[in-house]
Amino acid sequence: MNTLTRRKFIGHAVAAAASVSLLRPVLNLAADAPKFTRKIKLGLVGCGGRGKWIANLFRQHGGYDIHAVADYFPQVADTAGNELGADQARRFSGLSAHKKVIGSGIEAVALETPPYFFPEHATVAVAAGLHVYMAKPVAVDVPGCLVIEAAGKTATQKQRVFLVDYQMPTDPFNQGVVQRIHEGGLGKIAYMTTFGYCGGFADPPLTDTIESRLQHLIWVNDIALGCDFIGNFDIHAIDAALWVAGARPVSAMGASRICRENPHGDSRDVCQVVFEFADGLLLNHSGQGLKNNTEGALTCRIYGPTAYAQIDYWGKAFLRGGPKHFGGGAVQNLYQAGAQRNIASFYDAVTKSDFSNPTVRRSVDGCLTCILGREAAARHTKLTMDEVLKENKKLEVNLKGLKT
Repeated sequence: MNTLTRRKFIGHAVAAAASVSLLRPVLNLAADAPKFTRKIKLGLVGCGGRGKWIANLFRQHGGYDIHAVADYFPQVADTAGNELGADQARRFSGLSAHKKVIGSGIEAVALETPPYFFPEHATVAVAAGLHVYMAKPVAVDVPGCLVIEAAGKTATQKQRVFLVDYQMPTDPFNQGVVQRIHEGGLGKIAYMTTFGYCGGFADPPLTDTIESRLQHLIWVNDIALGCDFIGNFDIHAIDAALWVAGARPVSAMGASRICRENPHGDSRDVCQVVFEFADGLLLNHSGQGLKNNTEGALTCRIYGPTAYAQIDYWGKAFLRGGPKHFGGGAVQNLYQAGAQRNIASFYDAVTKSDFSNPTVRRSVDGCLTCILGREAAARHTKLTMDEVLKENKKLEVNLKGLKT
């Protein structure tokens, strides 16, 4: 696998779709769904590759009306509006376009921009009384994570839904493995390993403004825009580890480096991080984003004294040995099927008034964990979560010269 971008995710989804039987009801959601009499007016902020793609999944669900769209680039917003059926008068562009979508008469918003913008966009949306569906990571720095945490609490208080879109926890085989682990299937967990291997992202030369970095996932190369590779890609596997552990780590130590050819952004291509939890549990994380033909991976392995387990994005989920042995099965088409499940869950939560918002807490913890690992590895030292929280370091992006 030479490259592994969000487009590659989609490629995996298309290739696997024909062979999937277990997930058939999900994959054929558009054909099998009932005719919804209650349609949610949805706005989309961020109409790039994944934004437009996921908006089509919302539309296929049958319970949503794509009412308004926004993107920094007017041509991107217009193309998405044409494809999604949003009226010409409700297509907005520029840095403030999210405010126009939020004020356009929608009741829910999907946020699919570079993560740097999520805290502001989510806060404005919740303040306006909207339900929020957003991508990961929820932020790029500690202050942003705390803003999202507050926005999630406010959403619950205001009886609004706030869902963060992670796919691995939606897979039935992954769920079966984690359930058995929580039932004692591994005994006391000794340690965990996670892997986040991808093929990197195009990193062209810098220009006078950051406008050239805002499309085509180029922003993943810039820590302040995308949270580094560990925060933008590897975070799926790290989130899975926190799902198993039921807590976030208290410290991390590691190392990282940039080693891609002709880099222009500051994201680290490789990292090795050891996280420690309050009870002594260790998590060893390995991440890389290089075009070196390494097979792509988003995997979490969990080891007990006499058995071990695996949860995965593309591979097989299982628990081998012990009192809860589980053969599991191959995780299939998760990029698409996981998003479809989350879209359906979001609809159910809105229409059934379920404002518990269970994805917010772990999404914040997962992002903070990646920030802790990112900082410890970049500094080649050991850091505690308390130290990182106390630093409360805010990352700044130079927005000078951009269209408002």
